[in-house]
Amino acid sequence: MAVSLTCSLCPPAYSAPSHPNPSRGLQPVFCRCRGNRQLYRPFTGFFTDIFLTFTASGNFSVMGNKVVTFTEQQLEDYQDCTFFTRKEILRVFKRFREVNPALVPKRMTENQPHTIAVPVEEIEKLPELKENPFKRRICQVFSHDGSGNLTFEDFLDMMSVFSEAAPRDIKAWYAFRIYDLDDDMYIGRDDLLEATRLLTKGELHPQEREEIVASVLDEADVDGDGRLSFMDFEHVVVRAPDFLSTFHIRV
Repeated sequence: MAVSLTCSLCPPAYSAPSHPNPSRGLQPVFCRCRGNRQLYRPFTGFFTDIFLTFTASGNFSVMGNKVVTFTEQQLEDYQDCTFFTRKEILRVFKRFREVNPALVPKRMTENQPHTIAVPVEEIEKLPELKENPFKRRICQVFSHDGSGNLTFEDFLDMMSVFSEAAPRDIKAWYAFRIYDLDDDMYIGRDDLLEATRLLTKGELHPQEREEIVASVLDEADVDGDGRLSFMDFEHVVVRAPDFLSTFHIRV
């Protein structure tokens, strides 16, 4: 019997898809829901500067292989909780295993997908992340314990959110979490100052960074409280014409 779950990582009022067996340890973080919020704020390019276009290549199929990576039930569960097909899930696993083949076995037991974690230092070496100034923060957001070390399920979560099939509002939520550096559910002045420092590699003077932050808040802070809520952030980002193209991974 399907069990209705509430997604703890998605915006309020979003519901996760029913999961056939929540006891398996899967995190239903990909809600196939659609928001209908009115968007009225102009876009500022500041918020999309941290994202790169990712490309994941390669094929990995169960058919014809002597080693079966996942059971049919595991693949079904992953397909229910992500925006991927089974073939894409296997491609993602191939990419994950290539990061550390000595640590990640070809065949995963039932518990290993959420217990074997690749160190964040190795994940950061991926071509798609190594030049991104927010690479550590991206890993921390998708790590189940916040350490940045990624299990396969963490990695699959990340790839699914960055996939072309993920809806705009889910992408906006995770973009918000990446910018919310102190995890207080707001993007405050200090978050923006640090984001500016990372984006400019420390080349701007403090006063110049202050001016950029003031400009961002002036444009995006709808209620004038000096910080950006998720709704403030979403009003700006989801109208960006290039947001989806810069927040995706090709599998």
